[in-house]
Amino acid sequence: MDYLSERAKQLHQGAIRAMFDKSAGMDDIINMGIGEPDLNTPVKICEAASQALKEGKTHYTPNAGTLECRQAVAAYSSIKTLQYDPVSEIIITPGGMGALSLFLSVVVNEGDEVLVQDPQWLNYVSQIQFFGGVPVPVPVRSKECFVLKAAEIEKRITAKTKLLMLNSPNNPTGCVIPPAELMAIADIAKKYDLLVVSDEVYNTICYEDTFLSISMLPDMKKRTVVINSLSKAFAMTGWRLGYAAGPADIIKKMTQAQENISACANSAAQAAAVYALKHPDFAETIRDEFVRRRKIILAALDAIPEISYCVPQGAFYVFPDISAYGMTSYEFCSRLLEEERVVCIPGSAFGVCGEGHIRMAYTCSEDELTEAMRRFSRFCESVRRG
Repeated sequence: MDYLSERAKQLHQGAIRAMFDKSAGMDDIINMGIGEPDLNTPVKICEAASQALKEGKTHYTPNAGTLECRQAVAAYSSIKTLQYDPVSEIIITPGGMGALSLFLSVVVNEGDEVLVQDPQWLNYVSQIQFFGGVPVPVPVRSKECFVLKAAEIEKRITAKTKLLMLNSPNNPTGCVIPPAELMAIADIAKKYDLLVVSDEVYNTICYEDTFLSISMLPDMKKRTVVINSLSKAFAMTGWRLGYAAGPADIIKKMTQAQENISACANSAAQAAAVYALKHPDFAETIRDEFVRRRKIILAALDAIPEISYCVPQGAFYVFPDISAYGMTSYEFCSRLLEEERVVCIPGSAFGVCGEGHIRMAYTCSEDELTEAMRRFSRFCESVRRG
């Protein structure tokens, strides 16, 4: 007998993990495929968790998280101007992924259409489908630096459209939606009464301008749920600590869903989060590290004539166009791995519109990054010569 649910049957291994499996057993690998900083969590944050453990904070917390942690989120610089109520409008979750899954579980009905840009982080589509929704891709283009356009969103709105998903700064493109376009997108959301979920996990890694959340625009707080985590900002990927902030009725149902799924987030990790959120200078130090690494990778790409790219405005990815080499993005990444032992991710993994590009994460050390780009350049030269 087949005991699997139809929804479970839709789940498949992502292309990122597939590239890791392909590299397993190979020697001298440099990994530019993983969206995880190589930096360790700052020691002071670790000490805050250690102290919490010594004080006996090893028990269940409220389903929505400790009030102290929710208060720290409410006071955090990226959302404090919106004055979220830590009691009713914030939930602490096992990572940003946990927050997004809880959100989709309580807002998506079977057949609801969810607008999501293409290319986009590959798990969005599978999550939407798992909860019964229908992902509707909204193309973004390299000639427009991958900026999500309000006009393209509006073309795809139907009577079944319920939700718009945003991710800025963006994975995989590094694009940050400009304020003018963000305001136009907000107008579309209000015009068609759409709910918006804004995944802002890279909001501390902006290179040019101060981060702007769509939730901060007029009349948008009441129709936006902000998703974030401490993973990227504070190099806390393994701590699995995230949060959501939004309308009280949605947060209430997310809390009830969490009660039935994971009960609560890790108690010691919440104590660490309180300390981290009160010390945003840690995130600034991490951002400065990626400023340096971005210079290294862009300088190397500039030296390869056939490669074009849009300068990433945020996050720690660049999404270069490799179509001049006459290969699919999967073929390019496979050969790069086999011939030079460098892991990158095919653009097709992020959607149809990602084909012809690859995602390069500058999350390895500066020495490794320099060596990886030397190998990448050598590979491109080899392909060019045939």
